[in-house]
Amino acid sequence: MAFPIKICSICEEEFELKPDKPGFADRCPECSTSEKTASTAQHRMDADERKSLNEANEARRQAMRNLLYRKDS
Repeated sequence: MAFPIKICSICEEEFELKPDKPGFADRCPECSTSEKTASTAQHRMDADERKSLNEANEARRQAMRNLLYRKDS
């Protein structure tokens, strides 16, 4: 059984679309794996960044709580 021939949307190369191929159906395996490894890199936050992010999230929660539960009297 022959697999369908597709053209990669990134590098314009032809490839066979095989079952259980990782990545997107319109990208060749080389382009799919390069994007997968690039997205796994995470930014490490220090204590100051975590504190400022937590404070911003708390302020958002407080604002939403005030908007949702305030009494219109």
